[in-house]
Amino acid sequence: METRQLEGSIDPSGSMQNKPTGRAIVIGPYVRARGGDAETPRTGRTLRNTDARLDEAAGLARAIDLHVVQAIVAPVSQIRPATYLGKGKVEELKGLIVADEASLVVMDCALSPIQQRNLEKAWGTKVLDRTGLILEIFGRRAKTKEGALQVELAHLNYQRSRLVRSWTHLERQRGGFGFMGGPGETQIEADRRLIGDRITRLESELKKVQATRRLHRAGRQRVPYRVVALVGYTNAGKSTLFNRLTRADVQAADMLFATLDPTLRSLVLPHGAKAMLSDTVGFISNLPTQLVAAFRATLEEVIEADILLHVRDISHEDTEAQQHDVETVLHQLGIDPGGTTRVLEVWNKIDRFDADQRKDLENIAARRSTDVPCFLVSAETGEGVEPLLAAIEDQLAATRTTLDLSVDASNGAAISWLHRNSEVLAKELRDGHYDMTVRVDETKRDILVNKYGAVPRPL
Repeated sequence: METRQLEGSIDPSGSMQNKPTGRAIVIGPYVRARGGDAETPRTGRTLRNTDARLDEAAGLARAIDLHVVQAIVAPVSQIRPATYLGKGKVEELKGLIVADEASLVVMDCALSPIQQRNLEKAWGTKVLDRTGLILEIFGRRAKTKEGALQVELAHLNYQRSRLVRSWTHLERQRGGFGFMGGPGETQIEADRRLIGDRITRLESELKKVQATRRLHRAGRQRVPYRVVALVGYTNAGKSTLFNRLTRADVQAADMLFATLDPTLRSLVLPHGAKAMLSDTVGFISNLPTQLVAAFRATLEEVIEADILLHVRDISHEDTEAQQHDVETVLHQLGIDPGGTTRVLEVWNKIDRFDADQRKDLENIAARRSTDVPCFLVSAETGEGVEPLLAAIEDQLAATRTTLDLSVDASNGAAISWLHRNSEVLAKELRDGHYDMTVRVDETKRDILVNKYGAVPRPL
């Protein structure tokens, strides 16, 4: 069993970056793989090494201001139905928990309600699994009403599954009179009913949110504004890139799930055309299904987007595994990253590499399939952003029509309309007329042809 002391991160001034709220031990009960790395319980595929997984779990714990005193890898050869870990490992860990005076144990896995209850009894302390930890983070980070609704819905679905034999002392309640009365409503049934009622109300409110979002999308389509959505693993640098591309000031921090609530800003492309850029919640390995379902209203921006920018922290040791995890969530949303032309990969944080390493990255990107083009950028410094913007513009232009037309120079209203509703590629004044080349969506093509005598350019 591998143990590492983690006394919290310290900034250059010597003060703690976070204010710990409790002493916690993080345990990585990873299924052994032949190569020594952790396997996923469901597939058995080796996706990442245990150190990276444990570091991520400790980072999640610190994200809710826990003081992580130890991070422990506890290899598991077989998952036990009662306690997940073997009996001997449970006893061994109990000694460490008592010695460290830990008030919370974080298990970096999905525990069943029975496993969680049994571990809490054995260790005499609160136990939180990966799903509960991520839900706790989301609950703290949600700032908008919509985000709060989504988190509460996910939390209630999680809590409902935890109501297992928690109220056995009340199971003998009976309804009616005498000994012949049938069983009345037990406490666990009452709790389930109350949670069920609240879930129904939340789902109704979220349907209203979805309807509002559909109206907003319909409004953008009438303008029309194309939508470009940022997706990627948490802490890959999406918000920093969002700020770089839109000159916005969305919170961008070196922490897991710094962004939770979705943000839309205008994106100006090289030739003046505009699109909407959407910053979305980061994905993570083993993302709880409750969150995927609850955040579907938010993630509709991803589903409906014209282009997806898959932002990857190319400097991370587990970047390939993170790519796999993001693609898994996209598949859950009905998007096949390899089967669509609207995905562009953004290899972020190249400022962390020297010149030779960058050259190697460029060669790797050049050998990649052209189905998913790769762009090397640094959201921090702005390097590589211009080629990325040009690629976004070209991708959007692939579904647009280019037309030539001539407008009287004195017709200011027409010229203004063309600048607002089309992408002006060229404009030249000749004999009192502006000869213009513009690019428009198919929805505006007929207007330009009928009203301004525009002529489509041959392909």
